Amino acid sequence: MRESRIVVVNRLGLHARAAAQLVRLAAKFDSSITIFRADRNVFANAKSILSVLALAAAKDTELVVTVSGEDEELAMKEIEGLFANGFGESLQ
Repeated sequence: MRESRIVVVNRLGLHARAAAQLVRLAAKFDSSITIFRADRNVFANAKSILSVLALAAAKDTELVVTVSGEDEELAMKEIEGLFANGFGESLQ
């Protein structure tokens, strides 16, 4: 199991397009991928668009991503990269 604290850095936060990108990426992996927003005590299945949108994660929101499964290392690396580059959006 891998766990990582990730901050939403893009200006618009984890809105519909960004959430869809995350869900498409997560669906490529066999591992279970869970996202937790501690300040609201909300969990999301990263493979479910409605679940991810329910996080309502704006810019600067801290999330805890947990990945468990045989391809967990690659999945975590790619998810961290997606968040780090702001889902390809402006970071300001």
